[in-house]
Amino acid sequence: MSAAPALLPRAAELHARLVERLAPLELEVIDESAAHAGHAGAGDAGYGTHFRVRIGCDRFAGMGRLARHRLVYDALQEFLDRGLHALAIETVDRRPGTAQASPSAAPNANPNASSNRS
Repeated sequence: MSAAPALLPRAAELHARLVERLAPLELEVIDESAAHAGHAGAGDAGYGTHFRVRIGCDRFAGMGRLARHRLVYDALQEFLDRGLHALAIETVDRRPGTAQASPSAAPNANPNASSNRS
């Protein structure tokens, strides 16, 4: 059973929450829900269930991928409770050669993404 469309999160809400909680230096939030239509957890709304986040912040310094992902999941827990079904996370350390992408991170980006790049 999927959440009612009025409860489903929007990219702008996730973006605002991550800015509030983690003060990222780099942030991109992409709603990929429409690409998952017909899949488990996708619902009928066409938004709010599948997101991709690329984020870099000073708090990630010295942390491994799992700890970084936990910070992001903790910041977005309210949205998971509201129906966010899948979250692909790519964390970025601003030092050269230190990007740590989740195994599901893909190079394709949705042009309807909400972004804030430094």
